[in-house]
Amino acid sequence: MTNFIPIFPLSIVVFPGEDLNLHIFEPRYKQLINECVAKKKHFGMPVVINNKVNEFGTLLEIIEISKTYNTGEMDIKTRGQKVFRVLEFIKEIPDKLYGGAIVNYLSNSHHGRKEMMKNIIASIKELHRLLNVSKPFPKEEGQLNSYDVAHHAGLNLQEEYEFLSLPHELQRQEYLKRHLAKVLPVVAEMEQLKEKIKLNGHFKHISGFNIS
Repeated sequence: MTNFIPIFPLSIVVFPGEDLNLHIFEPRYKQLINECVAKKKHFGMPVVINNKVNEFGTLLEIIEISKTYNTGEMDIKTRGQKVFRVLEFIKEIPDKLYGGAIVNYLSNSHHGRKEMMKNIIASIKELHRLLNVSKPFPKEEGQLNSYDVAHHAGLNLQEEYEFLSLPHELQRQEYLKRHLAKVLPVVAEMEQLKEKIKLNGHFKHISGFNIS
């Protein structure tokens, strides 16, 4: 089924179920948000990479307008709903400052493997330990899906976009599994290198080697 939606392209990836806070300041997007709120409509956020608007994006629901400024700017809270694919961009809409798109929505499967998800979470925790970063998960571990943890796995923008385009939970789990298997050894080596560098310049207590 196709649908027409107003669009707000940005160089970020938002996953279904994810909360996103935005500061709205451009006239076209102030108009877009005000009209979406008035008509209780959602808007789409296609992903921009290297100054190109790509075909996949996420439909966002406006949860609330947190603050309105006397300039008309506003702070809003949104939440990702579902992934769409753009069939056609509509650059100009009569009497509107913003553009739109004709889209269809991905038929999304949420059935993955619990054991694989547990292993992914453990790998992410190890990655955070090695990097000495702290980023809490949005839910209890037993309730997490791949969308919930993707921003915790160190994907770059292109990788997040590829991940967004995958329609099945098992595919997304496999993507994260392969990514973490590739990244963790590299990060571990970097951590070992950091420790070696720290030792340089210190007095070393090392036993001599006897030549027989």
